[in-house]
Amino acid sequence: MAGYKVEICGVNTAKLPLLTNDEKETLFQRILDGDQEAREQYIKGNLRLVLSVIQRFSNSSENIDDLFQIGCIGLIKAIDHFDVTQNVKFSTYAVPMIMGEIRRYLRDNNTIRVSRSLRDTAYKAIYAREGILRRTAKEPTLMEIAQEIGVSKEEVTCALDAIQTPVSLYEPIYTDGGDPLYVMDQISDKKNLEENWVEDISLREAMERLPQRERNIIDMRFFEGKTQTEVADEIHISQAQVSRLEKNALRMMKNYLS
Repeated sequence: MAGYKVEICGVNTAKLPLLTNDEKETLFQRILDGDQEAREQYIKGNLRLVLSVIQRFSNSSENIDDLFQIGCIGLIKAIDHFDVTQNVKFSTYAVPMIMGEIRRYLRDNNTIRVSRSLRDTAYKAIYAREGILRRTAKEPTLMEIAQEIGVSKEEVTCALDAIQTPVSLYEPIYTDGGDPLYVMDQISDKKNLEENWVEDISLREAMERLPQRERNIIDMRFFEGKTQTEVADEIHISQAQVSRLEKNALRMMKNYLS
């Protein structure tokens, strides 16, 4: 997603109004009386909620303007369905509504096709979760969600897994200011281990030319299928150091083999 900017969808986010609690109560009472102007003011006064939510989706490839518009739809739905008699802050009610709207948009625009029945089950589960969360003010268990929509917890798990957005193997998940840790660095290969490498004598010769520590790292990473984090724990250095040493070792081996 494009980085945060001051103007989104023609709205100068640096100049958004901030309503006091008294102003919110007064405006909402006018909204209940059918005052459309008050409704517009209330929407504008709560756009900061939308901004705070869309920043949680900063890793998304979607355009920030599109997410802002979708978030505004969630905000409007929250305003239209908010029950002032429940003694709940509007922001507490609105944030899950905004997030839910954005997540539905991202799922519907997913390039991977998911069956209609799975998608319907997943949507019901999400709505059920939001409903239970509003009623009880605590995160529901998988079993509670399953009971709410009348299916097994296995069906809920399968449906929710099916609509997850795919993550690139090259997605950075951590950095300490040095080399980033990618998703692929955390994946262990438990099947294709030494049998696919050991027959290559020249590769072993290249490894013999490495310093002992680098040789151990290459052995654990590519022969034993360990992640960089597992290697770091075993030899008592940071993951960033493992990443740098691994890259240097592979570069040395490549030079030798070429």
